[in-house]
Amino acid sequence: MAKDIRSRIEIDQINCEKELTLALIGGKWKLIILWHLGIEGTKRFSELQKLIPHITQKILTNQLRELEEDRLVERTVYPVVPPKVEYKLTSHGESLVPILRLMYDWGKDYGEQVLGRVSQPMAAIPFQPVGK
Repeated sequence: MAKDIRSRIEIDQINCEKELTLALIGGKWKLIILWHLGIEGTKRFSELQKLIPHITQKILTNQLRELEEDRLVERTVYPVVPPKVEYKLTSHGESLVPILRLMYDWGKDYGEQVLGRVSQPMAAIPFQPVGK
């Protein structure tokens, strides 16, 4: 698995830890997926689809696979019919939640102060670490 991570994120092209972090969580959807799993806890695929209405099934599947390969998300398959699959953050994924919260707060402040945008209702969600 580690070889897959290294080739996918082109580890030899990474010059510093900031670039590595961005390679792992960058893109349009990964932060949003990590946010929902971090704030709301374990979710099934269909629950994530409902929480992120503009993402396609294919993209959500690919993003979850990459997050799993990067050991930020854990996928659990239950041996039942119909199949039940759940996604949750690993300890490495959970360690990103305070950073995601700071990014959210920064974006909220920027939106209000610079763009004059009214904050979204999610701003009222207090930070509570998953599993605590």
